[in-house]
Amino acid sequence: MATRVKDLPVEVRLKLVEDLWDSIAADQNKLPLTEAQKAELDNRLDEFEVDNDLGEPSNIVLERIRRSL
Repeated sequence: MATRVKDLPVEVRLKLVEDLWDSIAADQNKLPLTEAQKAELDNRLDEFEVDNDLGEPSNIVLERIRRSL
């Protein structure tokens, strides 16, 4: 008898999601971008080249997120 995904323990389902996400990330170059996505990426790159703003360090951003939870 086949097991339904929702009947699996949460830990197993999380591992499946992680594995699935990792497999998608590994193949992301196979996903074509729309013209709108290409234009948005070009705009963001242009803005970065003008202001060179690297943003905030990830540890600061993560700490702010943790504090807000």
